[in-house]
Amino acid sequence: MIPVRGVEGQKIAVLGLGRSGLAAARAIAAGGGHPLCWDDGASGRGRAEEEGFELRDVSRPGGLDGVSLLVTSPGIPHLYPAPHKAIAAALDAGVPVDNDIGLFFRSLAIGDWDRFDTIPKVIAVTGSNGKSTTSALIAHLLEAAGRSVQLAGNIGRGVLDIDPPEDGGVVVIELSSYQTDLARSLTPDVAVFTNLSPDHLDRHGGYGGYFAAKRRLFSEGGPDRAVVGVDEPEGRFLAGQLTEGAADDRVIRVSSGRKLSGPGWNVFARKGFLAEYRKGRQAASIDLRGVRGLPGAHNHQNACAAYAVLRSFGIAPRVIEAGLASYPGLPHRSQHVGEKGGVAFVNDSKATNVDSAVQALQAFQNIRWICGGLEKDGGLAALHPYLGNVAKAYVIGREAEHFALGLGEGVDCEICGTMEVAVARAVAEAQPGETVLLAPAAASFDQYNSFETRGEDFMQRVRAILEG
Repeated sequence: MIPVRGVEGQKIAVLGLGRSGLAAARAIAAGGGHPLCWDDGASGRGRAEEEGFELRDVSRPGGLDGVSLLVTSPGIPHLYPAPHKAIAAALDAGVPVDNDIGLFFRSLAIGDWDRFDTIPKVIAVTGSNGKSTTSALIAHLLEAAGRSVQLAGNIGRGVLDIDPPEDGGVVVIELSSYQTDLARSLTPDVAVFTNLSPDHLDRHGGYGGYFAAKRRLFSEGGPDRAVVGVDEPEGRFLAGQLTEGAADDRVIRVSSGRKLSGPGWNVFARKGFLAEYRKGRQAASIDLRGVRGLPGAHNHQNACAAYAVLRSFGIAPRVIEAGLASYPGLPHRSQHVGEKGGVAFVNDSKATNVDSAVQALQAFQNIRWICGGLEKDGGLAALHPYLGNVAKAYVIGREAEHFALGLGEGVDCEICGTMEVAVARAVAEAQPGETVLLAPAAASFDQYNSFETRGEDFMQRVRAILEG
């Protein structure tokens, strides 16, 4: 646990009692503060009561009396589309509002660090897509290189729930726009921006607000090193804002699909090969095509970002290459489940929208595609240019027929309805050299309680076939 500093003897309100909220309450108590906890759900309040925390509805008149700070969970709106009533009350009363990320950054450094030979470092990763894979890959590569590392934030443990880092330790945290938008302290040693595409726009008042929330990690934090994906205009703008000149190697530009030039520090992937250039000269090259845990151009961008972080730590390319080869991939994200009779099985249940499904469809050839579920706004037209690799689609979900119609006439479809039928039919028809891919392009909630449950159902059925 990271005890919160600067709260001794103070009343600190904690709003939202999920994983991060309860961890914040414990850390505040460990730092000598008095947490006052509230959750709009009875189950959250019950968990806090079981741990002995005092409950107080701070949205009611007098609820903020004596409160020095309100700490809110990331899922609770603090500005758009409208602030939660407790946050609105805090803003009216002049009570500062923060989140667990802000508390983490202001509390991490301790006096013992003066005796460390190597001061611990924090790597923070944000962006629209690939945050989890990039964060997990950085942690994996650091571990493979012999470094002590902890993974936290949106992935792994809550940031205040981790152990105080040891001499030379590294903390890798994945940060959403909800977290970067509100945190009052953001001071990573290395900050990573993967990419940007429309998401959570209602929470940020539009696309510009969404980018501004991501940008705070760099503009507010002032990292010693920035790794920036420059495949979108926003990334190129961000890199330009951070650099003092073309040769400024405090900014490492990364790309997937195009060669980066210039005298600065560049890492890019083209046709399955990662290349590092510094001062206009190639410094290293790695063949990513055989890295099973990182299929496709989108994962090669993640590999470039992780590679750049490791290189900024002075770790040799050959050490990074060995770590990449052993990376197993994240569950439900282009996860290789197995192979039988020349047919590969891949679980990308995390592909819950069209954009992420497009990435999956581009990563493989000759696809038996299991898709469908609770369709999101915007329709499926954006998928049409990428269906050339699909031998046949096997559609699941309560509205499978409607989903199949949205795919157009260019792809062979079979209405399966359930995962059981879809897997059985895909296996029966798959030929050697093909991939049975679960990439639903839809949410799971019509049939499952989460994309993880959906992916686990797919994997269980596939493993029964592999072991049969």
